[in-house]
Amino acid sequence: MVGRGSGRLLAVPVVMAAWHGERYLVSMLGERANWVRNVRAANGRAVLRHGGREAVVLEEVPIEKRPPILRRYLALAPGAPPHLPVDRRASLGEFEPIAAQVPVFWTPTSRT
Repeated sequence: MVGRGSGRLLAVPVVMAAWHGERYLVSMLGERANWVRNVRAANGRAVLRHGGREAVVLEEVPIEKRPPILRRYLALAPGAPPHLPVDRRASLGEFEPIAAQVPVFWTPTSRT
């Protein structure tokens, strides 16, 4: 992605959570993560690097649809538990109170 202030190309490591055949990027640092601000400033445009480069347009997931994605993310991202105050085995209802504070973006699955 491109930095919103610098205009420079930035590389940021993120965990991509696959769930029901779709790909999601979750900000374990919440709204304060620079990559979240950069994606929003770029109207969702970003480049993913996972074996190759893929230009995508990320869309923010509505708050009410985030709980199952957050639970899946916690199962995959080893560094996330200290940042998200819910156990990965918790019920979906326990994820609802934090869903508004944790940005989640959806990216279309490559159809190649």
